[in-house]
Amino acid sequence: MTTLSILDLAPVPDGSDVSRALANTIDLARQAERLGYNRYWLAEHHNMAGIASAATSVVIGAVAAATTSIRVGAGGVMLPNHAPLVIAEQFGTLNALYPGRIDLGLGRAPGSDMATARALRRTLASDGDSFPQDVMELMHWFEPATDDQRIRANPGEGQSVPVWILGSSTYGAQLAAHLGLPYAFASHFAPGEMMSAIRIYRETFRPSARLARPYVMLGFNVFAADTDAQAQALFSSVQQAFVNLRSGRPGKLPPPRPGYADALDEGERAMIGQALACSAVGSPLTVRAAVDAFVARTGADELMVTSQIWDPAARVRSYELLAEAMRPMALAG
Repeated sequence: MTTLSILDLAPVPDGSDVSRALANTIDLARQAERLGYNRYWLAEHHNMAGIASAATSVVIGAVAAATTSIRVGAGGVMLPNHAPLVIAEQFGTLNALYPGRIDLGLGRAPGSDMATARALRRTLASDGDSFPQDVMELMHWFEPATDDQRIRANPGEGQSVPVWILGSSTYGAQLAAHLGLPYAFASHFAPGEMMSAIRIYRETFRPSARLARPYVMLGFNVFAADTDAQAQALFSSVQQAFVNLRSGRPGKLPPPRPGYADALDEGERAMIGQALACSAVGSPLTVRAAVDAFVARTGADELMVTSQIWDPAARVRSYELLAEAMRPMALAG
């Protein structure tokens, strides 16, 4: 049985603000726990008016404090933006506060444009090319210190924080396989190399002390409503957001515009069709069929579901409908 989890991009809807967006995140996390979702992850993005989770570890702490059992983590922290020791201390602290509930997903993209990356880091000397070394250094800080070790991550040292590799290409698949770590692929917005990455990861996986066998998590968009037409209207918000982003006009998450895609030119329709190919949009029956087909095609161990829905209540309802639609699968499993 495929496990369901949630990736919350902490969307800031048009007409709203960061405070309300973060309150929506806390509310959705509580609902996710009630509905039985496995994890609740947040992602690091910078200089984006429509995403409120730039200070990812801070938001993770707030979500963990507002819940009691659901796993909470980063999907992910963009490691080139940070010294590995700093992240070890942050997530060591989180794990000390909420033992056994914290996940650390790591990505090598900046999560922003290069000018913003420079403002974050003050220098671009650390980049994606050093990502494998940075990951190994970070995992080292979580290990028990030796007697002669001059620098220790405290908190961090000896903390059992699960580390994941995130990616949207075969690069991350190779690294995760080499290090024996679980792998999460960003198929919810960049599915082009998904099947190749899954194959490479599974075929070249090397068991480690952290993981005995390959474990694949895939990003997947779900927009569920009582009818297919209502769900398609909800879906139009993320379609608009992608067109705006790719056109150099990023902003807050737009309200629904029924029929939006029909008014686009051929190139724009092809762009969002490719970017959002891994999506289930419709009534519970439609969504269940799409999820089943995706899992059958990929063999995913876990789906990290994301739903960029403008209305917070409709977003919660979408996750409720998904949980209800998939419940017969859980009982059968």
